[in-house]
Amino acid sequence: MLNYMYLKFMNFMKDEEGLGTLEIILIIVVLVGIALIFRETITEWVRKLLDNIGDGIDGLDVNNP
Repeated sequence: MLNYMYLKFMNFMKDEEGLGTLEIILIIVVLVGIALIFRETITEWVRKLLDNIGDGIDGLDVNNP
């Protein structure tokens, strides 16, 4: 009986089915964690980027091709 349980456990440990999904989930969790840690910095960077884009658009002269 103990040998049977050991073999079942070893087969379970060798089974790699679903491992790719687990890796993707772990990567997503890490990325979300990093985004939460640097949330304010990322928000400020995006805001500055959009302001620069808006300033560039405002500086365009559409009447002078």
